[in-house]
Amino acid sequence: MKIAILSRNSELYSTRRLTEAAQVRGHEVEVIDPLLCYMDITSQRPAIHYRQRLLTDFEAVIPRIGASVTFYASAVLRQFEMMGVYSVNESVAISRSRDKLRALQILARKGVGMPVTGFAHSTKMTADVIQLVGGAPLVIKLLEGTQGKGVVLAETKKAAESVIEAFRNLEAYFLVQEFVGEAKGSDLRCFVVGDKVVASMIRTAKEGEFRSNLHLGGTAQMVKLTPEERSTAVKAAKAVGLNVAGVDIVRSHRGPLVLEVNSSPGLEGIERATGKDVAGKIIDYLEKNAKPFSTRTKGKG
Repeated sequence: MKIAILSRNSELYSTRRLTEAAQVRGHEVEVIDPLLCYMDITSQRPAIHYRQRLLTDFEAVIPRIGASVTFYASAVLRQFEMMGVYSVNESVAISRSRDKLRALQILARKGVGMPVTGFAHSTKMTADVIQLVGGAPLVIKLLEGTQGKGVVLAETKKAAESVIEAFRNLEAYFLVQEFVGEAKGSDLRCFVVGDKVVASMIRTAKEGEFRSNLHLGGTAQMVKLTPEERSTAVKAAKAVGLNVAGVDIVRSHRGPLVLEVNSSPGLEGIERATGKDVAGKIIDYLEKNAKPFSTRTKGKG
């Protein structure tokens, strides 16, 4: 199979591991920087050019799209889909996952457990939104934030009001979310491929920090999930439409609560914490499912 990996850097751990896993299985792989692609959107003859050559004969594409290039890279991926190339994650699902508000609304509609979340435009509603999520302490998240950036824990109502006012003055959109204290600075990263969780780890924030992201100093180790946690992770990924996803969950007194569904989850942390060949699982899924014009939206999203 001829596989394209959409990635801006072929040396990134995740990109390298996917390339290696595919090549070990005898596939031809090319890493393509989506920002160096340009598209011919002619009716009936969609095409993609890359570094002055026409991209042809690809049977599958693995998108590793960074948040900062979502718009253009998703357009390139949509063009691949219009050409009949199978994508392990479709463009419309990636767009859904990158819009935190839309993703949470989809999860809510599907009955997936989540922390109580509020969203408002006017600062006149600040007190009401704070009360809606149970008061302080609470978490405030920028909609455009990734990897823990733009996430603030407000421990008092006064602090929450100050942060909300500051974000609103910057004309930034944000969510206000209940703080799940019983999680004690830990969350679960569940790596979903297809209809199962293939690897999972528990991430714990460093002392003095509430965000458990590994690049912020958090630690990770392999964890055994409960059946409810597994089913919640798979349900969340399917609700957003992702075949490969990193689903972040916190353990609460009322069961597992989904924080986020990530469409380009990193492989380094999960593979090192669990010792599992997650990249190989993704290629296995691709081998079983890649067929021409078999994406659900076919580039129409």
